[in-house]
Amino acid sequence: MLINIRTSEANKTVVQELSRKVFPGASENYISRVAFAYSISKGNHFDVNNKEHLLDSRGKEYKDDILFGNYRDYYIAIICQHYQVYKTDPNMAKYIKMHIDHGLQLMNKLFEENKNYSGLDFLLEYIEKGIESLEENTVTNEAILFDEQIRKNRVTSKAYYAERIKIKVGSSFDDEPIYFNINDTSIHNNAHVAIAGNSGTGKTYFANRFLEQVAAETKHQVNFIYLDFKGLKKEDEKALEPFFKKTKAVYIDAPQKPFPINPLAFIDNVNEKNKIMGINKFVDIITSYSNIGKVQQQTLKDATRNAFTAAKKGEYPSIKDIFNNIVSVDNRPSTLIEIMQTLSELDLFEPKVDFKNSFLNQNYYLSLSGDLPNNIRFTAVFLIINYIYNTFMNMDNAPIEGKYQGMRYVFLIDEAHVIFKEKKSQDLLEKILREIRSKGVSVILLSQGIEEFNQPSFDFSSMCETAFLFDIKDKTNLKMIERFLGIGDKYSSKLKMSMENIQKYQVVSNLKEYKVGELFKV
Repeated sequence: MLINIRTSEANKTVVQELSRKVFPGASENYISRVAFAYSISKGNHFDVNNKEHLLDSRGKEYKDDILFGNYRDYYIAIICQHYQVYKTDPNMAKYIKMHIDHGLQLMNKLFEENKNYSGLDFLLEYIEKGIESLEENTVTNEAILFDEQIRKNRVTSKAYYAERIKIKVGSSFDDEPIYFNINDTSIHNNAHVAIAGNSGTGKTYFANRFLEQVAAETKHQVNFIYLDFKGLKKEDEKALEPFFKKTKAVYIDAPQKPFPINPLAFIDNVNEKNKIMGINKFVDIITSYSNIGKVQQQTLKDATRNAFTAAKKGEYPSIKDIFNNIVSVDNRPSTLIEIMQTLSELDLFEPKVDFKNSFLNQNYYLSLSGDLPNNIRFTAVFLIINYIYNTFMNMDNAPIEGKYQGMRYVFLIDEAHVIFKEKKSQDLLEKILREIRSKGVSVILLSQGIEEFNQPSFDFSSMCETAFLFDIKDKTNLKMIERFLGIGDKYSSKLKMSMENIQKYQVVSNLKEYKVGELFKV
């Protein structure tokens, strides 16, 4: 099948002008090849039955062998990949023509608006972008670490509290108080905590009392964020007012009030390699919960890069800036536009960057309304988790003074079983649990069951040294309970008895300061 095409009449002049002014000495067929590739890179898909897409054929004629040279198969393969068609598709010539015409129009507009922009500048910029996209296939959950000099200028290490933090977690049935010395390294290897229990068993009450004591014991030097994925009802909000008052916590009812961070600020806007890695990570988070395809991912990458390029020196773009870049390229309805428009319009985040990380010196209760679409709630939560993780990983380690680990922060995640369903999110949580403890951060995970903690790829309860188990549905599965608590089967008889008798506001635990597997009141 021979592919002979003609450009539109208007583009005949464009080809001539580009050959004469922008790419002097270049053959006109080379200009059309560049235009074709430029159009494809924008991710647009055209309809052969749409007259606005398929322009007239009164322009420059290209014969098959002249247009493609020795690379015919490559160009056809690109169309096959782009449109998911076979190489003998009867519309092959029309697809190629539409992208050549589209690319010529884009290039003409670009060079008309940028008189000092040369053909060499254009080739260098877009070939570099192409090479970067080939190198960017793998996105890791590694923290984006700033260079030493940048870190000194950009990261303010949060102060730590290195005295004993003694939390009363409950009492025995003889009313003897039970304490958890959370940062005592002579007793505990880490300060991560797993809490599981059915709805209505008292685990949220327990978590709130726990945070109140952390605030009081440390004179509000150790701060916290409470991520509530399910959202609060008005009556719940009122019931929590004493908790907010005691802990001096700021209640954020998203989307009514924005969270005080720009989630793009974890990206290094100085070191180019780190910037690329950061942008990839941002795109990966958006992709994970919106199911956008490869072409839309590239569109998002380009829009984010361009937003960083347009930002004034030292400043950061906002989600809205990125959205505006996307629609300037193609404003047709798409999954990408839907999620970025929603994130932009809801103003879930502050556009300004908190370079001093002052938000870490305040307690926050973040409630994500259940009325928000699930993909928006997931995306927002992981943008926050990723930001906090990266911020702490760029800080100095919190030292151990005497036997007490310096503590900075408590990161409490409610409904953890919902948030960490996906493999990719589980990988991120594993990294956080392993790495962030050296920065003086305690992660507390709340979940309704224990099976969510014991994933095939990783046992999260093993990274949370201390576990508290309220009443659960599957309380006869002693093996799973033992695994959750990290204890051996020698406690089976005691566990069995405890789980048979457990009531609301009662737990079994592996707390080293108490009797393993024995019931107590929280």
